[in-house]
Amino acid sequence: MAINEQAIIKSELRWAAVVACIVGIILLAILYAAIAMHVNPPSNREYVDPKTLHLSAEFTESNLGTRIDPDGRIVARVIATQFEFVPNCFVLPANRDVTIRLTSPDVIHGILVTGTNVNTMVIPGWVAQVHTVFTKTGDLLMPCHEFCGLGHSQMMATVRVVPPEQFRPAPDGRVSCGNRR
Repeated sequence: MAINEQAIIKSELRWAAVVACIVGIILLAILYAAIAMHVNPPSNREYVDPKTLHLSAEFTESNLGTRIDPDGRIVARVIATQFEFVPNCFVLPANRDVTIRLTSPDVIHGILVTGTNVNTMVIPGWVAQVHTVFTKTGDLLMPCHEFCGLGHSQMMATVRVVPPEQFRPAPDGRVSCGNRR
């Protein structure tokens, strides 16, 4: 049975319309997720000078770890450096919105908090930011998952997730693994 050219063009146009509809539905789903559900890719564009990282206001040693900001946000600030995280343990409350901000002065690192959806790259000169809610309590391991040199296999930190009633900041708003009361 011979198919004429008109039938072929009609069939191709039908398939083009089906594909266009599917692409349109996918784009609408992405827009809905981004606008209505606030689900966005990690596109934080903040820069820091890796050479003066320890001198900048946000990532000075005295400002690292978990702190409740004046606006009530819970923020953990961490530096990933060969071959450790500073601090190597930080406390966050369960069932609350938290922000983890990371940067690196030396090479590319990657973090992954086991048993959660927290997973990001830490690139020198950039600030990586992750917003999440931890639902289970306990000590969660946070290894570096991007090869960063010979000591890479020993590079890990602990994220201590505590029940909200045990999350008690000091008068300056800081919480650390050492000052649990």
